[in-house]
Amino acid sequence: MEMFDAVRWTTRNLISGTCRPTVVGLDNVPSDGPFIVAPNHLSFFDSVIVQALMPRPVAFFAKAEYFTTGGVKGKVMKAFFESVGSIPVERGEQAASVQALKTLLDILESGRGIGIYPEGTRSRDGILYRGRTGVGWLALTTGAPVIPVGLIGTEKLQRAGEKGVRPQHFTMKVGEPLYFDKTGPDHSLPARREVTDRIMDAIAALTGQERSTSYNQSKSAE
Repeated sequence: MEMFDAVRWTTRNLISGTCRPTVVGLDNVPSDGPFIVAPNHLSFFDSVIVQALMPRPVAFFAKAEYFTTGGVKGKVMKAFFESVGSIPVERGEQAASVQALKTLLDILESGRGIGIYPEGTRSRDGILYRGRTGVGWLALTTGAPVIPVGLIGTEKLQRAGEKGVRPQHFTMKVGEPLYFDKTGPDHSLPARREVTDRIMDAIAALTGQERSTSYNQSKSAE
């Protein structure tokens, strides 16, 4: 926990000093017990932003190469992702796979927080796409509250196809927790779909994004 606090403090101050973000609703994050953070997804940096600014650790999936890249940059990335409990995933694996969801389930059952993007992959056109039902499965299986998060303007930090980072103002809105009955893993697909749609409605209310009834399709490995 001390390492998480140190890394979060350093990264948060770096983000705050260069981007001057507007952050609201952090008091909506439970002070203890499991919780599920469900943000929209616009940028490579979204996970870093959420993990740095949240008051408690949030475990997201992260590409395995973030843990194995050489040089100073690689060491910094590895230290950050390890300290906040990120889960390495090999390129090409589906974050919504059964095994991946079981990994997140284990974290929730230990009383910690996880992050999952209902859209699956980042939106390259700014549209909020239909949510995939993995987040609904986790919510119903565990009964953990879902914290919707709206990220606005993070796509400006690194434009598609660019390697450089441009410090820009962005907004992170943390919504009120959504509570669903704990049914365990034996629940219907319509129930899972309904929960997922409610979560997407909450995200949309925070971001004001145009919405699509279609799923977002990855153009490259995220």
